[in-house]
Amino acid sequence: MSGPTSHDQNFKNLILDYPQQALEFFAAAEAVHLGPGVRITPIRQEQLKSRLGDRFHELDVPLLVEWPDGRRDALLFVLEEETNPARFSIHRLAQYCLELSEMFKTNRVVPVAIFLRAAQKIPETLVLGGDTLTYLSFNYLKCDLANLDANPYLNSSNLVARLNLPNMQWPADRKVDIYAYATRGLFTLEPDPEKQRKYLDFIDIYTALDDNQMHEYQARYPQENSKMVGLTERLLNEGLEKGIEKGMQKGRQEGEVSMLARQLTRRFGPLDEAILQRLQQADSVDLERWADNILDARTLDEVFDRR
Repeated sequence: MSGPTSHDQNFKNLILDYPQQALEFFAAAEAVHLGPGVRITPIRQEQLKSRLGDRFHELDVPLLVEWPDGRRDALLFVLEEETNPARFSIHRLAQYCLELSEMFKTNRVVPVAIFLRAAQKIPETLVLGGDTLTYLSFNYLKCDLANLDANPYLNSSNLVARLNLPNMQWPADRKVDIYAYATRGLFTLEPDPEKQRKYLDFIDIYTALDDNQMHEYQARYPQENSKMVGLTERLLNEGLEKGIEKGMQKGRQEGEVSMLARQLTRRFGPLDEAILQRLQQADSVDLERWADNILDARTLDEVFDRR
């Protein structure tokens, strides 16, 4: 039985696989200046965890954007996906951005909050101050997927947008069409079969067609459906071939173990359990070296100890 869906992990994978398209969709207002030559680097979790300790947000995704020609200073995007808007804390996001700003010695930080469910009555500004002055003002880019009209994105060339069509706003009777536009975008914009399979699962999760709707899709969109069937068959065949190859390699190694055990028994007599277990756990390099040692070894220990 599979566990509950990890929406945080799903979106983290999406952002890491397609960082520029993710920024252009989730943070469109700031991404207009990115251009084709930018370098986008995900900040390694190990680096964040070692510096931030318990304050580290494992499923948030900081992306460092750099312009190799130096025409702009580096920009740090901090993307946070929130499945349940009630759990969102603007104070926590502000604190995290301040920590990253200090850590990377930059004030060019863009916080982005991605809401999977309708985010109503969510604070979009944090202002700290007294009666005279404002001492801290914090805002973030808000991507409220459930309130985003799907129509402008139906034929988008941005794969992240197409994959998120099921999460946008659309009439209930267009569910099958939304699924079709999302899958068509996937097969058109992503050539890698492994990623096609990966993000077909993403579309399935967030569209959640029932059996009747899937049958309707297969009938109304035979071309897209045939691509799905072809992809499944291809990956199954590749998996089978890899399994056969792995089995052949395992079979060869088991044959080497059996042959070496017979040679050792002939030369030095019956082998105890410890030696047999050592042979079983050895890799092919060790087995080959031990087989070479048999020719000159005077004792069993010399077979295993000689280099």
